[in-house]
Amino acid sequence: MATKNYFRIMLGRKSRYAEVCQKGNFIGADFEINLDLTEKLPDDWRLFNREFIPIYLKDHPDKTKVSAGLACGALWTVAKGIKNGDIVLCPNGSGSYMVGEVVENYSYHSGDVLPHRRVVRWYPNLIERTAMSKALQYSTGSIGTVSTITKFAEEIEKLISGNVPPTIIATDDTIEDPSTFALEEHLEEFLIQNWKQTEFGKKYNIYEEDGELVGQQYPSDTGPIDILAISKDKKELLVVELKKGRASDHVVGQVQRYMGYVQQELAEESQTVKGVIVALEDDIRIRRALSVAPNIEFYRYQVSFKLYKSDMNGTGKKK
Repeated sequence: MATKNYFRIMLGRKSRYAEVCQKGNFIGADFEINLDLTEKLPDDWRLFNREFIPIYLKDHPDKTKVSAGLACGALWTVAKGIKNGDIVLCPNGSGSYMVGEVVENYSYHSGDVLPHRRVVRWYPNLIERTAMSKALQYSTGSIGTVSTITKFAEEIEKLISGNVPPTIIATDDTIEDPSTFALEEHLEEFLIQNWKQTEFGKKYNIYEEDGELVGQQYPSDTGPIDILAISKDKKELLVVELKKGRASDHVVGQVQRYMGYVQQELAEESQTVKGVIVALEDDIRIRRALSVAPNIEFYRYQVSFKLYKSDMNGTGKKK
């Protein structure tokens, strides 16, 4: 039996086409690639990108390889990567998510909004963002047209059925202490929101296109990059991998794979690539691995939690 996957799909900038898609029973994408892709959708998205990134860059000479890769990858995912039977969550622009099942293969609708389409059977009820765990909120709120949220399958199914899950859900099976996870689950969002106040913000900016962040959860052929940043002088791309708790030495290889993808597929000829691992703790194994990986740095973060005794008595008045 085929595995069901789950995706968050943006229906136009700021969900401007959500109502049209709901009434028309479809999801779609545009990216100003105005041709029928029916015979041009290989099973491997890398082959699609290899053909269409040059086309996209020719038609959009002001764009970078980073934005071209993001656009073509998202277009392939909507048109081919999402399978019939997969579930899509689409923000409606009012704090809720439309939920539907994709039921037909790709079709092209020239001249219409979001012409690269898939037919969807929408569910009758919406999912309120406030009913989601914080981790799912951050994943569904990430920048970009498409994000994969299959790791939240159990929570999503409970939300669909009306069974609201607990506020704290540890979806990472490497987290041993749920109370620690509760404090750490906001790590990525905190770093994104406070980037300019961190050490990274002194030299790098999170990658942007047209004023919108596209460097959060940037897709690569070995998995999403937590944060993709670029130096202020545009000469260096930075791959940031976030780890809740203690990082093991396997993360070094993971970051190197991401860096290889960025170097080979995204970097311009004059740009170099650097990696950063952010975790709560390290150990001797990761130190040994990093000792021969001079282009990867390690940073520790701290989680602070404090309780303050109130000066109020039982009547609500100060003692």
